[in-house]
Amino acid sequence: MKPAPATPIAEKKDELGQESWDPQWDEVVERALSPGMLSNSVAREVRSYCPRFAALSDAEKRAFWAYTFQALAGAEAGLKPTTNVRHTEPEVAVEDTVSKRTVRQEGLLQLTYMDATRYGCDFDWQHDKTLPEKDPEKTILQPRNNLLCGVKILENQIVTQRKPLLSPSSYWVTLRPATPSYLVFAKQMKNVPKECRVGTPPVEEAKRRRPVTVPEAAVVVERHGSAAANSSP
Repeated sequence: MKPAPATPIAEKKDELGQESWDPQWDEVVERALSPGMLSNSVAREVRSYCPRFAALSDAEKRAFWAYTFQALAGAEAGLKPTTNVRHTEPEVAVEDTVSKRTVRQEGLLQLTYMDATRYGCDFDWQHDKTLPEKDPEKTILQPRNNLLCGVKILENQIVTQRKPLLSPSSYWVTLRPATPSYLVFAKQMKNVPKECRVGTPPVEEAKRRRPVTVPEAAVVVERHGSAAANSSP
């Protein structure tokens, strides 16, 4: 396993002595990746952030994916495993088909209990329903379970559906490039492993490093609308 760099939010939290990204979570992601996610055939799907993907070793590819999930967790949940959001807007306040309650998005990657049936994730509603809302013992809030589920969801998008990392129909709003929420993810992708960027044209590198500003109101409105708004696998 090759350790992934720290995202900007992880660096900031470390400086402030706050709960941050656990390096063990990199290993969870890296070990869960299928051969398909390491195949050179997905290079086109990730070229916006790793133009040299096809030239990387498997260890370097795994580190890129670990970094990507760290950035996604930063954008979705601020790297906090017990993050729990329920929306009241009609377009996202749908019923979770497993819990039979208004859908909540939970954990590092803001997932739902119905992902257990859609993607085969290890979430146990019968066990969790008696626990406090943000109890870290809940199966959906355990970082390993949440991240493993996220790997399955992204693999479905990239390998099965052959869609790019940034897609208008991604499960996560933060991966939909036309939305303000995407800018939150883009900001966290500024420290991608250097192996991804070696040889990147200077103009493209300059664009990558350009500061990103995000309207605060836009982030609040859109950041967590993904799972309910895009319920199809």
